[in-house]
Amino acid sequence: MYEGPVQDLIDELGKLPGIGPKSAQRIAFHMLTVEPADIDRLLASLRKVREGVRYCVECGTVADGERCRICQDPRRDRTRICVVEEPKDVPAIERTREFKGLYHVLGGALNPLDGIGPDQLRVRELLQRLGGAAPGPDGATTEVAEVIIATDPNTEGEATATYLVRMLRDFPGLSVSRLASGLPMGSDLEYADEMTLGRALTGRRVL
Repeated sequence: MYEGPVQDLIDELGKLPGIGPKSAQRIAFHMLTVEPADIDRLLASLRKVREGVRYCVECGTVADGERCRICQDPRRDRTRICVVEEPKDVPAIERTREFKGLYHVLGGALNPLDGIGPDQLRVRELLQRLGGAAPGPDGATTEVAEVIIATDPNTEGEATATYLVRMLRDFPGLSVSRLASGLPMGSDLEYADEMTLGRALTGRRVL
């Protein structure tokens, strides 16, 4: 519709999740009006993400250093691990202020049609965390007593939860729970409001 670099920018913005043609057009024309310094900061941020993003060696979420701030926090309950699909799900649960344990990011959900099986997820790392004691920031170790499965309430998330339950049932003394009702089927965890997600955490059920 438009010519040259403006249309190129609209096309690239339109490829981002959640941004349709009209939103891409609005963002593109907004960027034409901002100061060059603002564009430079955006470019610098994109460059840092491309070249320097790191993931926590313990839980797998986005981190500034080797370990994320949650895994480094000595106040967290190291006997409980909440398993989520993506790093974006961690802030969603943190906003509820209902969970004080640690996290484990799988890096996606089981989806055989897209070629995503257990080997493409961080399932092995989860089993390794449960197989030994969890070292805290002070070096002390604590056995994990509960795993909360907080995968998205859709087909792929349910399949992933079912698979994890099967893998975890043989760990002696380990309680495995799933987020309770309150989250609509077919939705994404990141879009749930704090009250709904908080009630789901509080009312989780043992599988």
